[in-house]
Amino acid sequence: MDIIFFVLFAIFGIVFFSLIIFLGLNATKIKGWLGEKTISIRLEKLDISKYVILNDIFIKNEKGTTSQIDHLVVSVYGIFVIETKNYKGWIFGNEKAENWSQIIYKQKNFFRNPVKQNWSHVYALKSLLKDYKDIRYIPVVVFAGSAVLKQIVSNVPVIYDYEIKNFIQEYPVERCISFEDVKQIVSILENANIKDKEIRKKHVNNIHKTVIERQLKMENLICPRCNSELKLRNGRNGKFYGCSNYPRCRFTMSY
Repeated sequence: MDIIFFVLFAIFGIVFFSLIIFLGLNATKIKGWLGEKTISIRLEKLDISKYVILNDIFIKNEKGTTSQIDHLVVSVYGIFVIETKNYKGWIFGNEKAENWSQIIYKQKNFFRNPVKQNWSHVYALKSLLKDYKDIRYIPVVVFAGSAVLKQIVSNVPVIYDYEIKNFIQEYPVERCISFEDVKQIVSILENANIKDKEIRKKHVNNIHKTVIERQLKMENLICPRCNSELKLRNGRNGKFYGCSNYPRCRFTMSY
């Protein structure tokens, strides 16, 4: 009996620690999935006779580069292109900066500018839907989780997850396409959506590689755009690092 108990206890321990390791290694993925799921649930409350919702769209533009879009809402008013972030802490950002910052107590972390990230999605959509000249693209960045937007400078809307439904419903624009166009656009997007797991995995790996390379350059005060030296400067809002190749290169980084 003692042997059986010991074996069962050992199996339980292995499973338990394996689960902890799995969750630890995939914490970022799980958090991202939860944020996107939260937005999906809120978008489902939109009027289906006016809005068509597409989640996790992965497309390739005519240049061969790939783009993974969290959410699209296609309507007669235009296409709402939604970039989702699931963060906690205080969030600071400027639409022109390369990176935004997250502050949790005294710890400061940086992440890729979601506004610029979302514009890349818009450009990919324009490439795919170039036959639709009158379509309006409405990029919006949505923060899920417990993040507090402290100081955001952006012409592109940056909002909380609970605001997204009203934002879309109350967007003050007139119709730009017909509902027949909406159905055709949705069909194009669904047919273009890449579902191959290996291609998607390669896309994610390329992003991670690019992010790591950029981070290493910035840590060594090297401009990730043109490889020039980053120099400490004084601005209206305090000190910052700017590219020594200015004005040819306008890269900036928080101090």
